[in-house]
Amino acid sequence: MKYFILVVIVLISLSSPAQDRITGMSRSSRSEVIANHGMAATSQPLATQVAIEILKKGGNAIDAAIAANAVLGVVEPTGCGIGGDLYAIIWDVSTKKLYGINGSGRSPVKLTLDYFRSKNIRNIPSYGPLPVTVPGCVDAWAEMHEKFGLLPVEQILEPAIAYANEGFPVSEVVAYYWQLNADRLMKYPNFVETFTNNGNIPAKGEIFRNPALAHTYSLLARQGFRSFYDGAVADTIASFIASQGGFLTKADLMAHRSEWVEPLSTNYRGYDVWELPPNGQGIAVLQMLNMIEPYDIGSMGFGSVAHLHLFIESKKLAFEDRAKYYADPAFAKVDVNKLISKSYAMERMKLFDPAKASNTYPAGNIESGNTIYLTVADKEGNFVSLIQSNYRGMGSGMVPPELGFMLQNRGELFALDENHLNLYAPGKRPFHTIIPGFVTKNNIPWLSFGLMGGAMQPQGHVQILMNLIDFGMNLQEAGDVSRINHEGSSQPTGGKMTDSGWVNLETGFEYEVIRELMKMGHRIKFDVGGYGGYQAIMWDEKNKVFYGASEFRKDGQAAGY
Repeated sequence: MKYFILVVIVLISLSSPAQDRITGMSRSSRSEVIANHGMAATSQPLATQVAIEILKKGGNAIDAAIAANAVLGVVEPTGCGIGGDLYAIIWDVSTKKLYGINGSGRSPVKLTLDYFRSKNIRNIPSYGPLPVTVPGCVDAWAEMHEKFGLLPVEQILEPAIAYANEGFPVSEVVAYYWQLNADRLMKYPNFVETFTNNGNIPAKGEIFRNPALAHTYSLLARQGFRSFYDGAVADTIASFIASQGGFLTKADLMAHRSEWVEPLSTNYRGYDVWELPPNGQGIAVLQMLNMIEPYDIGSMGFGSVAHLHLFIESKKLAFEDRAKYYADPAFAKVDVNKLISKSYAMERMKLFDPAKASNTYPAGNIESGNTIYLTVADKEGNFVSLIQSNYRGMGSGMVPPELGFMLQNRGELFALDENHLNLYAPGKRPFHTIIPGFVTKNNIPWLSFGLMGGAMQPQGHVQILMNLIDFGMNLQEAGDVSRINHEGSSQPTGGKMTDSGWVNLETGFEYEVIRELMKMGHRIKFDVGGYGGYQAIMWDEKNKVFYGASEFRKDGQAAGY
């Protein structure tokens, strides 16, 4: 009898929600972080701690964000680095205004569309020299620092240099992705010398050093950020790419400049949600929010059939426009304001069937993609929402000798279809997946947030905002609850949606809901990955405190003081 009682007790404990908490926020892995002097949230704790240190030393949110990004290039090379691009939204408290920076690089001037045709290349490859575009990250650092920074470059880069020289213990999720990347990239020159410990991929807890990157950062500290584009670093990049049969030249690097852009917004239930304009995909968030706003989502309940169906179908509609219209505005003249208008959303939602999943949607008529995300806020009230990436994990496989980083493969996202707005052209910026997010209310910062992961990013932004605004979750819970990732829409590189696509569901949705979705025509599959990595800072205007959150899907940390 005593054994039977023991078994019953065990079964009861297993069936009870292990995550239940005394605060009642049962769907959260941990509490929010709350502080009143400053806050940082990044995907790796060492970077978060560096951001806090910079704030304590008198730096502002911009200094701390750059410092954290530089550290992430050392400790999380699987998602970012100075061989990649950067986008950021900055709230400047002195002007009470948002500023956007597009730090994406352009294609090589000497690489023409005719080259791809002559080689019968129908899609730009993922790896090698051909997808390499100008790395825009460091120039974006320069622009941000010149416009808003307080501390000298040497002090900002000092922590990253120290970690690169002295080494750091590799964290668990980073170790996992390092191995995945190595399986594809070990064959490329200088990968083994730069990213292994004597030929071995660093495992969780192992110390890894990158003295070559420390040397590159030291050059930037002494000579300034822009020396990346006109000095020894640029010479090495250009000569290496030429040796690999590529086209990126020093002239391409020297000509590069980031662009300050006006963030775009829509109002969602009283909150102004801000994203950056194309060549990124941020306005897909605004389009989806406009489509779902007329519906009483809060009364549907999180994870209900109505909630999930509405979200999935609005995503499909927005992503058909994404495939057709999102491109470098210097080459593609598109009425973005119409795309993000409420009236256009109403027209698009006439195609929505509340009882059935669509197989295909047309794009609307408006004519008349591992990554890191971080956010920092300082005691003065400045915020930075920053996202940075090499695109496919570590990037193109092209590692210039003795520099310590890999070049990105963003050029893969160009289309080679003549009828496409995202058609490859020399000196053009490709369609981009990385998007920082920001929300204000009554012209006061409310939320600085982001979520990594290619096409998951707009979907993730919308889900986070629904969780906060419609379902009343706290900042940590909004990132921890189960997510949806729909795949299969038309792509900015070409290729049309031909069926309903696949709905990837994370663990946690009810069986009855899943069964009803399948009856409606949704094709369901289950995947433990591909749902992004979320970081956020929220400002509590009433109590004058910051809330910070960092989700469990990454190694990240939110911290304040």
